[in-house]
Amino acid sequence: MEDASTLNSAEEDREVKQQQPLYQEKRNNDNRAQLKLEDFKLIRTVGTGSFGRVHLSQSKHNARYYAIKVLKKSEVVRLKQVEHTNNEKHILETTTNPFMVNLWGTFQDDINLYMVMDYVPGGELFSILRKAKRFPDHVAKFYAAEVVLVIEYLHSKNIIYRDLKPENVLIDANGHIKITDFGFAKYVPDITWTLCGTPDYLAPEVIQSKGYGKAVDWWSLGILIFEMLAGHPPFFDDDHLKLYEKIIQGKLRWPAFFDPHARDLLKRLLTSDLSRRFGNLKGGAQDIKEHAWFSTVDFTKLANRQTKPPFVPKIQGEGDCSNFDKYPETNEKYGVSGVDLYREKFIDF
Repeated sequence: MEDASTLNSAEEDREVKQQQPLYQEKRNNDNRAQLKLEDFKLIRTVGTGSFGRVHLSQSKHNARYYAIKVLKKSEVVRLKQVEHTNNEKHILETTTNPFMVNLWGTFQDDINLYMVMDYVPGGELFSILRKAKRFPDHVAKFYAAEVVLVIEYLHSKNIIYRDLKPENVLIDANGHIKITDFGFAKYVPDITWTLCGTPDYLAPEVIQSKGYGKAVDWWSLGILIFEMLAGHPPFFDDDHLKLYEKIIQGKLRWPAFFDPHARDLLKRLLTSDLSRRFGNLKGGAQDIKEHAWFSTVDFTKLANRQTKPPFVPKIQGEGDCSNFDKYPETNEKYGVSGVDLYREKFIDF
């Protein structure tokens, strides 16, 4: 891992410039309605999914770079992701956090939905972790602490994230995290039953089809911390059924190099007993923030992005996409007219 240099004025200027709105007001309905495909130059794919892809794009109005998530309506419907997609839009429109991607606007045509979001040039935490094999304790602690702040914020809004994993943690130009992909996020005042998420990161109560609540995100935090420190998740198997059995059994094998405080925190996060799981107790997220493993973290400074990141990605200009994997480009043309069979399912886009 590289040492992060102190944020200089050029980096600060770049950050401020990138955060300026696409139009004057971020979530003004009139301004959002102005967005259309012709406003952007699509440069290349920086991510793909089962029913869409994410493009690095440049605005023809302000020359700034954005990530545009393109979702094919027919696939969203076929895969029964209509509610999740509408949830993602609504949640991103109604939340603001320095460690989450911004949604600048949405629009649609007859075939696709489009979400214009921050472009985060440092790439995925997943890629950085794979290159490093595993993180030193202080590096994992920094990223985990910023994730704690995001989960705490979402839970204060009665939102469960439900898809924490290294692939959904992006690193910005200054080395701080930006959580992305809110497709599984949901407003849940009490409990929900939907089976969704990434197998390695599912909490036992989700697998067992029990009603579950915000505590699942704290379980996933434990999995993430373990994976960052060890280089692999605590439970893994190519066979999903065997993987789920391991998660329910909850037997952990501790690498010898784990810090004792890290091990203690993980025991408190990776417990199937909800009455004992940290984050789910009376103290809430504060129990985690005050744990001995985080004793060196000043969460007030961290929340204000005043803590020096342990790693700053190499970026050659604002539109640099060298930190993302290369993907085959689609031959499908966007913006073509057709028969829109699904507009009533996405009225708010």
